[in-house]
Amino acid sequence: MGFPYGVVAITGASTGIGRELAKQLAGQGVKVGLIARNAELLEKLSGEIGPGACAAPCDVGDFAAVQAAVAKIEGALGPIECMVANAGIGAPREALAFDAAVTEQIYRTNVLGMTHAFYAVLPGMIARKRGHLVGVSSLASYQGLPQDAGYAGSKAAQRIHLESLRLELRPTGVKVTTVCPGFVRTPLTDRNDFDMPFLMEVGPAARRIIKAIRRGCRITHFPWSLLALVRLGLATPRWIFDWFMAMQAKGMHKGRKQARSAEHKS
Repeated sequence: MGFPYGVVAITGASTGIGRELAKQLAGQGVKVGLIARNAELLEKLSGEIGPGACAAPCDVGDFAAVQAAVAKIEGALGPIECMVANAGIGAPREALAFDAAVTEQIYRTNVLGMTHAFYAVLPGMIARKRGHLVGVSSLASYQGLPQDAGYAGSKAAQRIHLESLRLELRPTGVKVTTVCPGFVRTPLTDRNDFDMPFLMEVGPAARRIIKAIRRGCRITHFPWSLLALVRLGLATPRWIFDWFMAMQAKGMHKGRKQARSAEHKS
């Protein structure tokens, strides 16, 4: 079964999952609109893909800029039939090191970046009675974790927004798919200084997403092994879960303190 859409736009396309999605879709004959802040990386990727790609650099946190990027892509490739809101950032931070500007940027990129991308293409999709909105949330959206409040909270907001959109758009012919991956090896996760169980490579992750879009899935989670751990955590009595996570947070804090001490001595 071939891919059902001829023109797909992807935010966060310069690196990681977004870049891999663009390459895999282009390999299937799909025209791809590339959206991200890094113009140099976008142009490089567009050149690698060829005439079936259009680079439209912008900050997804700026709705007017996203609208302009969508207009550029549609002018070059045709109406966007599928929008993949993949752009996302995170910054693990202890509660006492709270930085309002950093937290605001996480929500602006992850939550508003997704809604800006969707609402820039949604009127056209509804008018054509066909389209697909795909939002990349996370398995982290199901459970609050130490030092991850900004990221996990933004991903939870994405997941709930996607669910609401899916229900509302059912009569319009526009599909909505929520993607909840675990840890995927990308420039974002490369900065993590903690263990990432069941870490996936970007190629298989992109294939899972493409498969979910093709099937019109309501939601997709992967890998199943980490999903099982998340479900176990949700089913665990809160006092046990809280104790266990407190021990984990204590270990993470100690490890970071030792790492900083070693760096200072060197």
